[in-house]
Amino acid sequence: MSDYVAIAAADELKPAEMKRVVVSGRRLLLCNAGGTHYVVDEMCSHEDYSLYLGCIKDGKIKCSLHGSYFDLVTGQPTCDPADEPIKTYPVKVEAGQVWVKA
Repeated sequence: MSDYVAIAAADELKPAEMKRVVVSGRRLLLCNAGGTHYVVDEMCSHEDYSLYLGCIKDGKIKCSLHGSYFDLVTGQPTCDPADEPIKTYPVKVEAGQVWVKA
C-alpha cells in the first residue's frame, strides 16, 4: 500500500456529494456523508456499475442500477442484490486537504 495522497480540499464537497478520483490507477470515489469523508471503489460489486451515478444517504452509498446500498465505513452491502463488499480506503483530513491511502 502506498503513502497518503491528497485528493481534494477538505471543504470542496458538501454533505451528500461525491467526487471521482484516480489514485495509483484505481478509480475511487471521495464521498462526504454528514461532514465525514470516505473513499471507496467507484464500481459496484454486483454489476460493475459506477456508484457515482447513485446517491449518499444515512452513511451509505446507493447503486442506481439495482438499488444496492453499501456502508461507507465497512463497504459491506446492506441490502440485495449485492452480496459482495466494495473496498474502502483509509482517509484523513490534514492541512485543509483530504488524503487517502490507496
